[in-house]
Amino acid sequence: MLKTLKIEVYCMRIGLVSDTHVPESRKEIYSAIVDVFQGVDLILHGGDIAVERVLDDLAQAAPVLAAEGNHDRYLEDDRIKKVHVIEQEGFTIGLTHQFLPYEWDMDKLISYWMGGIKTDIIVFGDSHYEKVEMRDGVLVINPGSAMYPHNQSTRLGHVAFLDLEAGRAPQPEHVEIVNLADRYPQPED
Repeated sequence: MLKTLKIEVYCMRIGLVSDTHVPESRKEIYSAIVDVFQGVDLILHGGDIAVERVLDDLAQAAPVLAAEGNHDRYLEDDRIKKVHVIEQEGFTIGLTHQFLPYEWDMDKLISYWMGGIKTDIIVFGDSHYEKVEMRDGVLVINPGSAMYPHNQSTRLGHVAFLDLEAGRAPQPEHVEIVNLADRYPQPED
């Protein structure tokens, strides 16, 4: 007699965004940023939000947590913290704004920016440049800037997606960096 094998797979898709700089960059975030995150389970913002309504706009797509960036010091919103440590699908994710200087070894970076809390994944922002790599067993992700890519003029920039699956160690190939300008027309301001 054949037995039915029950397999449970827990998966999660997380949207990653950083450095929106509203209203410095423009009055509102681009609608493409909210649109691209439709269907994700969670959005992590790497800081430099500047106004809380950015999080409200993103929350139209999914729940949002944000790191406090150097432009966010006076924001009062429970979703914003200097550092978030999140447990998802059996992995620990650290969310912070800064994770530099990148020349430092991982132990020093984790001690300085994460208060010594070890994580499987670090998500950060600040540089406006996208980065995905394994470093000393930690998946390090910077989605880049969604509105000031590479510190250039205000325009559609980059976001990222992280796919987590219970029991599957996070790797760089589980991260997709998306250039929004490749998917959406550049809005006229």
